[in-house]
Amino acid sequence: MLTATDPSQTLAQAPSQELASALAPPAKPALARVEATVERLFGLYAAHGHADYLGEPVSQLAHMWQAAALAETAGADEAVVLAAFVHDLGHLLAEAEPTTPSMGGFGAVDHERLGADYLRAAGFSARVVALVEGHVQAKRYLTFQDPDYHGRLSAASRATLAFQGGPMSAAEAAAFEQNPDADALLQLRRWDELAKAEHLPTGDLAPLRALALAHLLRQSG
Repeated sequence: MLTATDPSQTLAQAPSQELASALAPPAKPALARVEATVERLFGLYAAHGHADYLGEPVSQLAHMWQAAALAETAGADEAVVLAAFVHDLGHLLAEAEPTTPSMGGFGAVDHERLGADYLRAAGFSARVVALVEGHVQAKRYLTFQDPDYHGRLSAASRATLAFQGGPMSAAEAAAFEQNPDADALLQLRRWDELAKAEHLPTGDLAPLRALALAHLLRQSG
């Protein structure tokens, strides 16, 4: 903590270069670039988010907003909240590219990879990218670790599991457990399952837009 016995003496001192840099607003070109990135991302939700969520009783947008709201309510950190909001981004990207292979009508094959590749190129942190890329593996882990979990999946989730590799093997599960973010991935998967509440109004996207903007600005700094 900074302290000073003589305020006038403090004011007379030139701030360090590091402090001045930290306090300075982002450079205009960087800010404009990040704002454009956020606009493109949220444009995907505007264009394709109201499509049916793959046989579930909610839209794509409602599902991902509900997942982010659950994460925020649970006190998750910024990266996890953002990952919850964009975890199924690959399905929106597939809507924009109709030639993407489908999981029998239940969304895009490798949607987690499609979303992760987009987020990586857009400048999101490695942790956000990894959480998005790994959320399907969490589903596969849970179906291995808990035999009753498969029966609790929705019909659509059971249908897509075969396209996603089915339950993990014991060796795959052991490797998954070594992931430092395994607990976050499992929680993200549980929110994914819960975020299908019908007739729940989708909230304001402005806070999520601001969160994405602040995150990307920090990554670009």
